[in-house]
Amino acid sequence: MTDYYSVLGVPRTATDEDIKRAYRRLASQHHPDKGGDKERFQEVQQAYSVLSDATQRQQYDNPAAGFQPGFHAQGFDFDSIFQMFGARFGDPRQSSGSARIQIWISLADAVQGGNRTIAVSSPAGQNNIEIAVPAGIEDGVSVRYPRLAPGGLDLVITFRIRPESGWHRQDHDLIHDRAVSVWDLMLGSDVTITTLEGRQLSVDIPAGTQPGSLLRLRGLGMPSRQRPGARGDLMIRVQAQIPTSMSAELEQLLRRERGH
Repeated sequence: MTDYYSVLGVPRTATDEDIKRAYRRLASQHHPDKGGDKERFQEVQQAYSVLSDATQRQQYDNPAAGFQPGFHAQGFDFDSIFQMFGARFGDPRQSSGSARIQIWISLADAVQGGNRTIAVSSPAGQNNIEIAVPAGIEDGVSVRYPRLAPGGLDLVITFRIRPESGWHRQDHDLIHDRAVSVWDLMLGSDVTITTLEGRQLSVDIPAGTQPGSLLRLRGLGMPSRQRPGARGDLMIRVQAQIPTSMSAELEQLLRRERGH
């Protein structure tokens, strides 16, 4: 099992504030939008999601209890991690009159939104609750669902968005990294991409496109929660894919051209 404490570089006696501080530092250092390593960033995210939650951390520290770093909540029809943050449903001492939980969704779920059914446990048993995931929801944003929690409390859900390999979000824009052969960059080509919503798009790569260039597709980014109907842009960031082998004739040609 992965040592999440080592991932964050903190001791097992670390406080919640120590863990949060380490996470912020490492997330900033390894964020893909800043040129960081995507796999390392995802590893840091996973470690923080476990150690920042009291229940999961306790289970992780006691593996005999059968710790699993995430599971499908019953009735949850997309891949998610459902985490209870000690919410005591129906407890009159909750002056806010609300119960708080956190759920993890994919970037694709954040783009599409829609109704989802989640299973919420309370002292009285399990409750299946239908919620509407707002299209365009931002990572870390909390949404209040009046009187949806057991006991008639308001249910406050904090949405966390998992990193998606090859995809990045900048406000309402989406950036998709796409590897393209150097020949396509030099000569131009059409490539097909699949959006987070499952749409197939043909993208024109103009001849002479430089690696790292952004090709903008307007109106295909994240929906705006502030302006219903509005969307950001989808930008394709082309990366050069260098061939690992080539014919002797091509190698001679390239060497001759380089000599010029």
